[in-house]
Parts: sequence; C-alpha cells; structure tokens
Amino acid sequence: MNQHTYLVVMAGGIGSRFWPFSRTNHPKQFHDVLGVGRSMLQLTVDRFAGICPAENVFVVTNRDYKELVQQHLPAMPVSQILGEPIGRNTAPCIAYASYRIAQQDPQAVIIVTPADHAVQREEEFRRVISLAVDAARTHEVLITLGIQPSRPDTGYGYIQYMEDADIGLPNGLRKVKTFTEKPNLELANMFLSSGDFLWNSGLFVWRADVILKAFHNYLSDIAEVFEEGTAQLGTVQEEEFILEAYSRCRNISIDYGVMEKADNVYVLPADFGWSDLGTWDSLHRMGRRDENNNVIDGDAILYDTQECVIKTPAERLVVVQGLDGYIIAEYDNVLLICKRTEEQRVKDFVADVKAKKGLGYN
Repeated sequence: MNQHTYLVVMAGGIGSRFWPFSRTNHPKQFHDVLGVGRSMLQLTVDRFAGICPAENVFVVTNRDYKELVQQHLPAMPVSQILGEPIGRNTAPCIAYASYRIAQQDPQAVIIVTPADHAVQREEEFRRVISLAVDAARTHEVLITLGIQPSRPDTGYGYIQYMEDADIGLPNGLRKVKTFTEKPNLELANMFLSSGDFLWNSGLFVWRADVILKAFHNYLSDIAEVFEEGTAQLGTVQEEEFILEAYSRCRNISIDYGVMEKADNVYVLPADFGWSDLGTWDSLHRMGRRDENNNVIDGDAILYDTQECVIKTPAERLVVVQGLDGYIIAEYDNVLLICKRTEEQRVKDFVADVKAKKGLGYN
C-alpha cells in the first residue's frame, strides 16, 4: 500500500432512475441496493481496502448528505468528507477533491470512483486498479477504465481505443481515440461487433499534478477558481471558499471538459463484472436470481411469476401472481409497479408525481 495513493468517492447524485428507492433525501448510494447488508457507499469504500490508506479516502457529496456519509462511514473523519453546496456535475467535484489532495500531497496519485457502482470480481478489480495506479505514478497520463462490453447496451457511454497504440506503454494501456455518449441500438451493435470499443466506467486514475495541468489547459475557468483559493483548502476557511467557488463553476462533466479534449488520455481494458447500477434492469442483471429469474429483496411469495425485480420492505409480505418482466418496488410512501421494458419512463413518473403531488414523493 503506497502512502501517496488517494481515493475520491463521488457520492452526491440523486439516482432518480432508481425511484422510488432512491429519493432526494436518501439517494441510492446510501441504500443496500444489492441486499447484502452494506450500502453502495460502504461497498465502494470496502472495495479499495489495501489499495490506499484509510486517511487518504475522501468522499465528495452534497452538503445535505454529509451526516448520511458519517452514519455509513463512522470511522471516517469529517475532514475527509467534502461537501458541495450545489451539484455542478463531475468536473467541479473532481477539481475540488484534486486541488485539496494536491495541497496536502503534491506526489499524490488519485483514483476517482462513483459511489454507486457494483463489482462482482473484487480481486480482479483490485488487480486492475493497482496496474492503473502504477502506470499513473510513472507516466503523465489520464487513465480511464474501460469495461469489455457483453451486450449492445444503450445506457452506457463508449470508448474507442487505437488498436496499435499500446506499444511501449505499461500494463496494457491503450490510447483513446474517441468517446461516444449513449448510442442508439444500431450504433451500439456496431460498437460491439467492431471489437475496439469499451464501456465507459467513469473510473479514473491520474497523478494530482497531471489532472491539475489538464484543468489548467482545458477548463481554465474552473482551474482559476480553485487556484485562487488553494491556500484556504484544508483550513477553517474552506467551507466559505467552496460556497463562493461553486457559484462561479459551470455545470460540466469531466468527460466533456477534459477527457474528450486531452491528448494524453489512455484506457485500461478490464472485465471484473461491473455495472453502474443505474437502473432497475441493471439490478436484475447483477442481483441474485431465483429459478424463475426473479430478483427478490424482501418478504415475497410468488406464483406464476418470472423475470421480475421485487424490492420491498422486509416487514411487509408481498404476494405476486402472474407477472412477467415487472418492477415492483416500495420505499417509504411510494409503491411502483412498472414493466421492466418501460423503466426508461421512471424519470417521467418522478416529474409527474412532483407536479401533481408535490415534493414529498421525489
């Protein structure tokens, strides 16, 4: 374990596609989505045990969720929980954490991960992360992990790499050729058959000085904001500075702002049973299925039912008969029953509920 390796966990999103389980006041990263007794945030931090010291783990979240982070990670000092006053997408989030870490350790290698991803083969995951960390430590590169696609999924972004561009580079890194946002099914099929496209995992590894240089080159407005307040990071003035800084930062992703523009971006192909668990259908793929391909988390008795996701409170008995390919999800004051093939409408349901019933259900 290297003392200069750091982890940044991005835990500020709402995850509205996982409604009604994921809510504004209790997003999915604070839930036991997989039914294993650990929240997504806890599982994420667990996954990096042995890769970096506990004192080098930072969680970036909305200020409203800082107490939730403390509840889920009680051993983490509050100084390692970085509160954002407002959501500004991943670029300001990563800038905040990177400038803060670089201030205390200029030699830092930083791993960035979302808080709500699932990994089935954790030993392989740790092996791949360690390769990326070693490469980032010795080369001026921005590394993203690319997942070998198993199907033409239209819910993920894709990375195309250069086939012959790994000569002389460590650990199987490939130079990135293009990034593509979520494609339609026809394009996703073409990507899958071409063999040189990977899913964009949203996992990054880089040296602190390299990512700060990239901000300076490609997001100079954000770099200027944080450079002005570098001396206040890690002090009692940090919270006041961040409030002002975020009012000046635009809403932009790290992919669009840096990764799609920089010329030192490399991808490390990986296959460790990954899912971003962004939708109910992804839970059906990742969860433990019964003999009829149902994923059940709760107290349920099923008759003539298959291909369903059922996630309900443990204290409520649910009896289901005659359903094929449905989501049945209950949390707090909302019960959702929806075809799995129609789950893309969940965001529309949330918008309608907010308009018709007020804010108590979103």
